[in-house]
Amino acid sequence: MRLFLTILAFGFLALSGMATAQTTDKEEVVLGLSQNRVEITTDFDGSEILIFGAVKREGPIPTSAPLHVLVTLSGPSLPTVVRRKGKLFGIWTNVDSVTVDKAPIFYAVATSAPFEEMLSQSNDRRYRVSIERAILSIGAKVAHAEAEDYVAALVRIRENQEKYILLEDTVQVDQQTLFRTRIQMPPDLTEGEYQARILLTRDGQVIADHSSSIDVRKVGLERFLFTLSREQPVIYGLLALAIAMVAGWGASAIFRLLRYG
Repeated sequence: MRLFLTILAFGFLALSGMATAQTTDKEEVVLGLSQNRVEITTDFDGSEILIFGAVKREGPIPTSAPLHVLVTLSGPSLPTVVRRKGKLFGIWTNVDSVTVDKAPIFYAVATSAPFEEMLSQSNDRRYRVSIERAILSIGAKVAHAEAEDYVAALVRIRENQEKYILLEDTVQVDQQTLFRTRIQMPPDLTEGEYQARILLTRDGQVIADHSSSIDVRKVGLERFLFTLSREQPVIYGLLALAIAMVAGWGASAIFRLLRYG
């Protein structure tokens, strides 16, 4: 019995030593954000998020390949209808549409090197990092033969609106340990939970993946009007009508004063 316990103890120590050896080169992300809450007010014109952090290691810096850092900032992913216009009886109108399963309202990708150099295609498919991979369109492709063309059109439209952004070589990495970047969020933000995600890569392979959330909410008058429009649409409509009438009357009174004053 004593011999069995001795062998078992040595076996446990050996396994512990193996586990320690395996985690010696492990690299993890320690993430920081300049703010984890964005408040949308009446004069909101966008917000710049500073994303920074460090790489935590239990051993020396690996020398097999340089460390690269990839940062994504994404808004809520929602089903999105993409429509195609065409001429019908001489009039331009919607002639076809595809519903994309899920597409982020906002998506930005910042990298410390050219994207294709720091992430393999297989890892891109697995972790869904690039703009195209961030859009889920499996159901759309089953339902519509030309779904890929509609997804490409969605990407092109939101790139023109600066809602889908690729920022290559904008992540600064110091001594393969500290990193930082800035991402500008647009003025017309949609409420919801946004995700800041950090991926560490070596030789095209993801070695660490970490994320943190940013809460985006309307406050003040914006919050009041938004809530009123959803919970009391009749009162909201009457209030909007009253404001329009008062504004029209005020403008008319000013013009009369300027004309006859």
